[in-house]
Amino acid sequence: MSVRGKYSLTCPRTGVTAKGLHVGKVNGGINTMFIVYRIGGTVIDCGPPNQWREVKPFIESEPVEQLLITHHHEDHSGNGARIAKLAGIVPFAPELGRAKLASGYKVPPLQKMIWGTPIPVETRPLPETLHLSDGSPIISVHTPGHAKDLTVFFLPEQKWLFSGDLYVSKSIKLLRSDENLQQLIDSIRKVLALDFEVLLCPHRGIVEQGKESMAAKLENLLTLCRDAQALDAQGLGLVEITRRLLGKESLVSKLTGYNFSSRNLIREALKVEV
Repeated sequence: MSVRGKYSLTCPRTGVTAKGLHVGKVNGGINTMFIVYRIGGTVIDCGPPNQWREVKPFIESEPVEQLLITHHHEDHSGNGARIAKLAGIVPFAPELGRAKLASGYKVPPLQKMIWGTPIPVETRPLPETLHLSDGSPIISVHTPGHAKDLTVFFLPEQKWLFSGDLYVSKSIKLLRSDENLQQLIDSIRKVLALDFEVLLCPHRGIVEQGKESMAAKLENLLTLCRDAQALDAQGLGLVEITRRLLGKESLVSKLTGYNFSSRNLIREALKVEV
């Protein structure tokens, strides 16, 4: 359920409640929406650094015992240092992202404008299993593709999946130049083997039919790969395949110098084993 920018979900089996704070909005065709989730003292992801004024009261609403970061991207990790200082904790983060989180990294101009610049933060390695305050397990699942360090969190007793950027939408039209579509597809297959029902996505919100929605994303991606490879076999070039399957490149593609673009998605689709 979503009310006035706040999300709430209670598991009927365990009585555990997840709360989410929605910051950002859709503006000029660019979705800046982000949801910071928490289950009691466990906070999952930090929100973008330029939204700290909104995030801070949510963090202060009750004590924070642990902060889990799904990956290093600025919208997910940007307030990590502030939360760590406020709560007196050291966040958990995937090993593959810890060096970037500690030293800082260059953020592309458009992303910097949308999310702000993350503050470097020291973290500790994310173990395979953590627990909520009631003892319920939180299982870390490495799901590369969108980012090398992307890790989602599966709560088997609640049948919830905190999906980081693995889901976002059933259908995508853009891909970053550093994303690996084959790995992304393999990661989706990995989580579909888990017994979850609900997705808690930081960009889409609470998706009640979570497993079905994730499966639909997988099928949409595989269909796109098959269609792209069929056109490639006919001798069409990358730009023409992109135009036929996804239409003209968006304003976002042009503003990022095609770092985040439809042609990147098609380029990767041509490499996928289907």
